[in-house]
Amino acid sequence: MAISVCEVSITESPLDLPARENDAAAGAIVDFWGVVRALEEGTEITGIEYEAHRPMAEHQMRRLAETAIGKFGLTKIIIRHRIGFVPAAEASIVVHVESARRSAAFSASQWIMDELKQTVPIWKHPVFKDRNASGGTAGGKLQGSLDSSSARA
Repeated sequence: MAISVCEVSITESPLDLPARENDAAAGAIVDFWGVVRALEEGTEITGIEYEAHRPMAEHQMRRLAETAIGKFGLTKIIIRHRIGFVPAAEASIVVHVESARRSAAFSASQWIMDELKQTVPIWKHPVFKDRNASGGTAGGKLQGSLDSSSARA
């Protein structure tokens, strides 16, 4: 297999992907955009404040991406996660994978998201529209430690 392209980043800017390049080795391309929902546990929010231990989060994201390349035979992987305040309806994460076959691309995308939530030190704190609503944070836990009702996209 050719050398794979691997890019991970954490940013405070709105997310985007580079222009698509034609790669004859990539028979499948899957993009996943995780978008902040307007409701958190049934309560309306204006957005989510994400914070991370940036060096550790980027390290864990890179390890995850490199593992995915080997596990699924990916030719390209891009993982970008946003931190800071992300308004409802905007993306907090984008995962782009390319592989020779569609089954590998779809499986890799789902596996990456599942593993990212379990291993990458990124915390989320919903900002409720009604500031008097109970909650306010995701229990101060790692994103990966959140119960399923608090998990994002």
